Amino acid sequence: MTGSLSLRIMTPLVVVVDQTVTSLRAADASGSFGILPGHADFLTRLALSVISWTTSDGAAHFCAVRGGALTVRRGHVAVATREAVTGDDLGILDHDVLARFRSDLDEERVEHVEAARLQLDVMRRMLTRLQPRHRGAGL
Repeated sequence: MTGSLSLRIMTPLVVVVDQTVTSLRAADASGSFGILPGHADFLTRLALSVISWTTSDGAAHFCAVRGGALTVRRGHVAVATREAVTGDDLGILDHDVLARFRSDLDEERVEHVEAARLQLDVMRRMLTRLQPRHRGAGL
């Protein structure tokens, strides 16, 4: 067991954090959890939340994540997320950034429902047009 972990937080476009840390806190569907050096290999789906960690100098750091996956493997912690915002002010990240993430997720849900409704409508129309016409009906 070593006294540190490597932490990497990544989005599809950029590595947001790449640091050596002494401890980490994150949250999944079951709640908040901590990771220390020597933690067993682990995989979980993160909630929309703020990840916090400390470095060897005792400084606390924070990153708001829009869900994602967290893996621990042999002292390496990797977080893959759609969006991540780092900052030193936990209050701003917790209130402002997470509120924006929630709003974005709500908008995406509405768009998804609307797209599904449109697809079903198109399918209904296609099925109606493909139905054979009865011989007694006028053309």
